[in-house]
Amino acid sequence: MIKQPEPFLFEHGDHAVILLHAYSGSANDVRLLARVLERDNYTVYGPQFSGHATGRPQDILAQSPARWWQDTQQAISFMRQKGYTKISIFGLSLGGLFATLALERDAQLCGGGTFSSPVLSSERNQVAPMFIKLSQQQLKQQGMTSAEQVPILAALKPAVAQQLATINQFVTTEITAHLDQLTKPFFIGQGGQDELIDAMVAKRLRDRLRGQGTPVDFHWYADAGHVITVNAAHHQLEQDVLTYLKTINK
Repeated sequence: MIKQPEPFLFEHGDHAVILLHAYSGSANDVRLLARVLERDNYTVYGPQFSGHATGRPQDILAQSPARWWQDTQQAISFMRQKGYTKISIFGLSLGGLFATLALERDAQLCGGGTFSSPVLSSERNQVAPMFIKLSQQQLKQQGMTSAEQVPILAALKPAVAQQLATINQFVTTEITAHLDQLTKPFFIGQGGQDELIDAMVAKRLRDRLRGQGTPVDFHWYADAGHVITVNAAHHQLEQDVLTYLKTINK
């Protein structure tokens, strides 16, 4: 059996940071960043969204944005129940959507932001093909032949398209429509060579937030792809997040 990724909690200082992972990803997406923050005396929690990290792509498609928002709220409640009053929240891609929603709705959070996250809509998106490719790898790991994979993958294609449409609708009505609720300094990190989403969305989000008076800590990693928490940009991202956290801690 292949061991699946698990959530993590690294308890250290009194400022807790919640890190949310990407669509079809796991807490491993943000583990490198978490270890760096822990070494700098932050407590870091990396939960996992329902349906994720099971090795079965169908489990993700059985879930919904409403369920993942519930997961996000539960993560915040969990840290508060453990006694943390200073909490920041960041997310990679899908995780960034829910980090943004949390920051819009929960005034007690200290701050946070997004890494490669499509908070504003764009036609450019390669998430569905990525999901199918990942599903193919997982089915192969389960020992399925190519012939056995064909009908499953054929069924997954319309299902993932439907789920992504549902996510887009959720983002538009629940997140983008309420960006004026973001008043605290907001972190945006984006790779200039993003292969999954339109990188320019990050600059549009920066301009929109600054236009409404929200302080934005914006970082553009020109040569980096989508997963900036683990790719060529990760060392710089780690330092930028630490600098941001020190700024909001003053």
